Amino acid sequence: MKQEFVAKVIEEVVEGIYKAYPMLEEKYGSVGREKCVEDNYHHFKHLDTAYALNETKIFTDYALWLNNILTSRGMKEDHLIDNFERIHLSLQAYDDEEISSYSGYLTSAIATLQKEKQKKGK
Repeated sequence: MKQEFVAKVIEEVVEGIYKAYPMLEEKYGSVGREKCVEDNYHHFKHLDTAYALNETKIFTDYALWLNNILTSRGMKEDHLIDNFERIHLSLQAYDDEEISSYSGYLTSAIATLQKEKQKKGK
């Protein structure tokens, strides 16, 4: 995946997150925004790996692992689900085999996280 493309999508996703949740800016400032950008690059690295290996489970396992870390630090599944949904939405504007695969991995991860959330009764 081209770095410029990934950077554009991440910029769009992070902007959307911070517009939807302005309290993040107040709570975490520019350091939090930088961390959000960094996290989204990690998401794309894992999407790349899942695509290279043609294995959805790579990305869903990553999503579960990351969700466990985030929820142990007081965040909710909703934060990660929202982030993945924003990436998925941004990718819809492009027609490409790799991007289509990414969309499938994201859809699977979102469904998996929603099941986890339901199991916990949240």
